[in-house]
Amino acid sequence: MNFERWNPIYESILGDFGYPRDGDERARDVISEYAEPFDFERLDCAGDAVAVVGAAPSLSAEVDRVGDAEKIFAASTAADVVRDAGHDVDLMVTDLDKNPGTALDLTREGTPVAAHAHGDNVPLIEAWVPRLEPAHVLATTQAEPVDAVYNFGGFTDGDRAAFLADALGAEELRFVGWDFDDPTVDGAKAKKLRWAERLLHYLERRREERFSVLDGRRDSIEPIPLS
Repeated sequence: MNFERWNPIYESILGDFGYPRDGDERARDVISEYAEPFDFERLDCAGDAVAVVGAAPSLSAEVDRVGDAEKIFAASTAADVVRDAGHDVDLMVTDLDKNPGTALDLTREGTPVAAHAHGDNVPLIEAWVPRLEPAHVLATTQAEPVDAVYNFGGFTDGDRAAFLADALGAEELRFVGWDFDDPTVDGAKAKKLRWAERLLHYLERRREERFSVLDGRRDSIEPIPLS
């Protein structure tokens, strides 16, 4: 996902939520102060099935499905559930808003963490990113990428994990612990889940793949143009 292709989608997200672009750009610039170029060979997914793990309440009941995948990319608190079930996480994708201590532990253990910067989490970036082991931090933004801050597409932790796996060459994406109709979330999060659904629909069409997590839902999804 190059930024030229992502930018129209990003502008639609900004408009829908009323987010200012300069807030994301400021957050990107803050995280860039701590970011180092990332060695992407460490996360080469060529030929692999990647479990893209969301943090829905259903995850605990189905978490062992991740064992059938070659790599596990876990969003936010899903990393804790996966690890507690005895599985290793290959990448944690997070904006640091729920369990930054897990990100700290993982980087100290040598596991990569994709730490995301956006307009609402600058204090978290400043508090936590300097404490992470820099060699194991993949800094990301939803604004235009700069230096060692990357943009692979995606909006929520979960769908960003899917876009990352795609960019890293995954042969197949398998979704575990997802619920677009999660009744436990507030209205703002529910709206973000609608965008996550649309973005995964876009990604499956671009990959010419069918994600089972979207089965029975496609007819109600407003498609994002591929061009």
